[in-house]
Amino acid sequence: MTQTATTDTAERSAAALAERSEASVGGLPFIEDATSVAPRDARELSRLFFERLAELEEGTRAYQYARNTLIEMNLSLVRFAAGRFRSRGDQMDDIVQVGTIGLIKAIDRFDLSREVEFTTFAIPYIVGEIKRHFRDTSWAVHVPRRLQELRVEIAKATGELAQELDHTPTAAELAEHLGISREEVVEGIVASNGYTAGSLDLPMEDGDEPAGTTYADRLGGVDPALEGVENLHALKPLVAELDARERQILRMRFGGEMTQSEIGAELGISQMHVSRLLSRILARLRTGLLTTR
Repeated sequence: MTQTATTDTAERSAAALAERSEASVGGLPFIEDATSVAPRDARELSRLFFERLAELEEGTRAYQYARNTLIEMNLSLVRFAAGRFRSRGDQMDDIVQVGTIGLIKAIDRFDLSREVEFTTFAIPYIVGEIKRHFRDTSWAVHVPRRLQELRVEIAKATGELAQELDHTPTAAELAEHLGISREEVVEGIVASNGYTAGSLDLPMEDGDEPAGTTYADRLGGVDPALEGVENLHALKPLVAELDARERQILRMRFGGEMTQSEIGAELGISQMHVSRLLSRILARLRTGLLTTR
């Protein structure tokens, strides 16, 4: 069908809609329910709406109407593309919603001067958006995209080499086949473990464990003394910076549990002087401890 004939058909479809509609927006027929337009009519009407969309000022009511109607009329393309991913486990409504983002991108970037059917132009955008969704959300643990793609390559190469070699290929054989280093193959295999994750509530397969024992039952709790150990290691270099008398005062007060009066008598100074020294020492240690965290 020539471009002129297609335009004429679209105009006739628009005219037919206009006869059934009492209103128009921006020179375009008002379509009350654009989602109910048959796919064939949608293809023909889309050209007319794209032609008008290119002439309208962005942000105006007429522009928004034309753009929104194009989206609604072509939702059948999204449902068609989403059907290919029905077996991937996600709810179809979620897949359609993601695919609609691709449709919107296609509408915003489509140019009639390219003389390409909008359906041909839009499908790659829709499918690409859905694939991107699965790529970014299917992994149980986030890993770099490079490793996600490497996992696919390794899986494909493993299947090919298994048939060719009649055994499961080694990392070295995979590396030679893919033209990468053995370390990269190992990294990709390790990263692939993050694709799926099991529940901690699954029963353990260890025969030595009582029946019904789950992985969560084997998880340890937080050691209440751990913070004390961390503080001790952080304080060691700070205490080492104190002079001999300051360290002695700390040792007598907290190691020997002596009172300030007893410390004063031992050092030949007043209890008040000991109190001031302790306050200064502890403030210095507290400041240093907070700075290191």
